[in-house]
Amino acid sequence: MLRALIIEDETAAAANLQAILRDTAPEVEVIGVLESVAESVEYLRSRPQPDLLFMDIHLADGDSFRIFAEAEIAAPVVFTTAYDRYALEAFKVNSIDYLLKPLNSADVRRAIDKFLRLTGSESRAYGSRVKAMVAERQETFLVQVRDRIIPLHRDKIAYCYTSNEKVTACGFDGEIYPLDRTLEALQALLPETDFFRANRQFIVSRRAVKEIVVWFGSRLSLALQVPTPERIVISKARVPEFKAWLRSVRPAE
Repeated sequence: MLRALIIEDETAAAANLQAILRDTAPEVEVIGVLESVAESVEYLRSRPQPDLLFMDIHLADGDSFRIFAEAEIAAPVVFTTAYDRYALEAFKVNSIDYLLKPLNSADVRRAIDKFLRLTGSESRAYGSRVKAMVAERQETFLVQVRDRIIPLHRDKIAYCYTSNEKVTACGFDGEIYPLDRTLEALQALLPETDFFRANRQFIVSRRAVKEIVVWFGSRLSLALQVPTPERIVISKARVPEFKAWLRSVRPAE
């Protein structure tokens, strides 16, 4: 029996996947359905590894990439998401498969069959490759400004911002650079020691934080070294996490 773990925060999507597995892959036993990064980390730290993971990329408390940083994962992964903008080549190369919601029986069966064709060493290799992909941090981004392509080093980024499905980076020099990645993808590429996901609109650099103001409802408002298109507000629930991040010492490189 193949033991599979589902990490999915949408109840209907999790139920749909379970129904598909019951109907088209009776050799698969679903050993659990987890809804958050925190729950997944706790489970994977304390339980035996599953044979296969079905993992939604975006969960309610953050991107599932964070799970890899906090728990040891040896199992191959089938990534799922509702948004094809996440369909980066890296997912296809390093994971067993990449499925778009709503999931259908044919795609799920294809992913299971692909997994079953793997040898033991190939299966372990997929687990290692996904972990390496997530752990990788990109130092330089290539951005196109009019008719030029400019290398933008991450140390020059004061913040990244998303609005109307467009993502930009602002440098410490005040220049604005268009980026061809989502904020979620950038969060996975930028080192957590130096960059913090403040809210749905902003990722901020540690070096860019100039001032912190206590805002209404025990929230925090950030002022950066450079102007921002709107106020950066950190929710009350995330204030302790932000303070801990800001107090932490950046490791020597």
